[in-house]
This record gives sequence, C-alpha cells and structure tokens, in this order.
Amino acid sequence: MNDETADPEPTAPPDPSDDLDLVTAFISDAHNAEMLALGVQSVLEAQGIPTVIVSGSQFPNLPFEVRVPRAQLEEARAALAAAEQAGPEAAEREFEAAGGSEGVEQP
Repeated sequence: MNDETADPEPTAPPDPSDDLDLVTAFISDAHNAEMLALGVQSVLEAQGIPTVIVSGSQFPNLPFEVRVPRAQLEEARAALAAAEQAGPEAAEREFEAAGGSEGVEQP
C-alpha cells in the first residue's frame, strides 16, 4: 500500500480567531418572534451574510435570536437598518420584480 493514498493532503489548522464566533444581531421575545426572526434571517442571507436562528421554540417564554459571524456584525446591522428604512413596500416590490407574484392574490 502506498503512503500517499492514506493522507492525500494535510489539512490546514482551524482558524483560531474570534471573527467566526457567532454573535446576536437580532433578538425578540414578542408573540411573533419566530416570524420576525425568519424575516431577519431572510434579509441577511439575501445580503450574503450567513445566519443561525437560536430559540427554545418548545418554551414560548424564551426569545428567538438571529446570530451572525462576529466579522459580519456591522454589515448585518447596516442591512437590517436599510431594510427597516425601506419598509415593507420595498420588499413587496422586490418580490414582484423577482417574479414571485404568481399565485398570490392581490387585494
């Protein structure tokens, strides 16, 4: 047996920096916290920011959190501020521009 086939390439050591640690970008314990967290996750992931939702969904008194890598926290805050300032009308326009209005009943 050849030694080269046992370990084709040495792996790089893991990144020890704190930049990849997850930090909270959004937290809510409102009655609709799960929906809010999913909306925040959608906005951030559309901007290319990876997210993780943390919750205790089996315990309704615990909050929902959206966490992002520490290195992208400021970018996430800016994206959320821009989305909040644009309002729901901007999201609806973007949805329709993407061709997402099929099957949606208009009032």
